[in-house]
This record gives sequence, C-alpha cells and structure tokens, in this order.
Amino acid sequence: MAKKYLLTAEGLQKLNEELKELISKKRPDVIERIREAAAHGDLSENADYAQAREEQSFIEGRIQEIEDIIKNAEIITTNNHHGSVTIGSTAVIKVNGQERKYNIVGSNEANPKEGKISNESVVGRALLGHKIGDKFNVATPAGEMEYEIIAIE
Repeated sequence: MAKKYLLTAEGLQKLNEELKELISKKRPDVIERIREAAAHGDLSENADYAQAREEQSFIEGRIQEIEDIIKNAEIITTNNHHGSVTIGSTAVIKVNGQERKYNIVGSNEANPKEGKISNESVVGRALLGHKIGDKFNVATPAGEMEYEIIAIE
C-alpha cells in the first residue's frame, strides 16, 4: 500500500505549480544545457556536461517525488468544530509566557518559520487532541516546556 501524504489544498496547489515549472521550464532548460555541453567534445573532462547531467538527475527525481505525492495525497480539511486540535487546525498556545500560533500540517508542508508544524513533530504530536484550556508538558530539545492551548482556529 502506498504512503498517504497529508496536504492542505494550498499545499497541493503549490506542488502542482512546482511540477508544472519543472516539466515545462527547468527540464527543457537542462536538456538544452546538456546538448550544448555535449557539442563541445570530450565529455570526460567537461564540467558543464557533468553539472548539467547532475541537475537533470535532481530534476527528474523531484518530478517523480512530486507525482507520487500528488497521486497519494490526502487533503486535510480545515477543522470547523474547533473542539480539539486536529491536523488542519491552527492552535494558539502559550509557552514560557509567550503566545505562539501553530498550523498543524502534514510533514511535506511543514515550515516552522511560517508557523506550519508537522503532525509528526514532537510539538505537533503533543498538540493533537488537546482542547482550549488544556495545559501539558512537552519534552523538546530545549528541555521540558509547559504548553497551554488558548484558542483553536
């Protein structure tokens, strides 16, 4: 059975856009670079050729990866009942006296700088299932911290 990839609708759209860019622009560009480098003769000492082939390999691998993710995507529906934290929820929490906002997403979309944390991360897993007002401890790399759910959006 294929692995399911949890994605928001926005995340799926971004992957589709990246796939389109790779197939319609980056793949043809690198093929042209390989063709030009090959025209310069001895390929064993041609750094441009080797670099272009390496880039082509990366592009083809990424295309396959994205196609697999899209084929096996499970769209996260936004939590409308706000009873407890689920995948797709945005949890407003208090930790060490500071308020933070985390959107719980699948691992492919996680971007902590944007406040998107994976449901598989230590904090993401700890938040799941909790309700507003819940206080609980989470063992993080920085040590044990107390979290409190202030709101669920």
